[in-house]
Amino acid sequence: MFVELGSLTKLVTGTVLTQLAEAGELSLDEPLEHRLDEVPKGTGVTLRHLAEHTSGLPRLPPGTETSALDPYASFTEPVLHEVLRGLDKAITGTVGSKEYSNLGYAVLGHVLTASTGRTFQQLTDAHVLAPLGLPAGAATAEPPSGRRLVATGLLGRPRRTWTMSGPILPAGGLWATPSTAARLVVGLAVDRVLGDPAPAWQRGGQALWHLGATRDASAFAGVHEDGRWIFVHRLRGSPDRTERLAVKMLLECRRQPEGEGFTERPA
Repeated sequence: MFVELGSLTKLVTGTVLTQLAEAGELSLDEPLEHRLDEVPKGTGVTLRHLAEHTSGLPRLPPGTETSALDPYASFTEPVLHEVLRGLDKAITGTVGSKEYSNLGYAVLGHVLTASTGRTFQQLTDAHVLAPLGLPAGAATAEPPSGRRLVATGLLGRPRRTWTMSGPILPAGGLWATPSTAARLVVGLAVDRVLGDPAPAWQRGGQALWHLGATRDASAFAGVHEDGRWIFVHRLRGSPDRTERLAVKMLLECRRQPEGEGFTERPA
């Protein structure tokens, strides 16, 4: 079954960015307006700022606060381009200061697709999944309808998930099976098949981590510097509790000799 990754999608988006930079197709430190003509000059925002959540852009795209049932449905391509044309006015923080931004990752995803002429799925397949030995579509915004693990409501009917397939996709729209998600975590942050982990990862102490949350699901990926790792997905419940449970399990699990895996302990 496919589960929603939510903001863990940013780990994929950030990796696509670093792989394209490694190949010389773009530079992390080039100004945004060098990639998108419609962006006003002089904002000071670079691709690295977008990837590191230091662009000064707000957390959410315009209009998303008005609908809790499906907040990103109104964030369409025309709205994204309106934001880009007025980016100097959309910046509400200080460029260079940390402020987590889904909008920033939507803009970054648009930069990647516009710069390469490829869809986000094509970039994901070529620059993340294939190098990790995963098949095309193993992480996707459009999993088979009969293979989606979703929360249920009255009479056991599946609850509608948020619309995450538009411009917001690079910030939080991917689905994957838990085994695929685990291989992504290990490949990107433990074995580091594609080099240093992308700037999308949150860093704290001796660990890399990221939390994702959608309407009814939450997911957490964490990697300790000694090689311990965890991926947790939950339906319903608080994303904060998902994070607490995952961190507790990660810190309590005992590192096994190579090849023996990990000992799982109850939270």
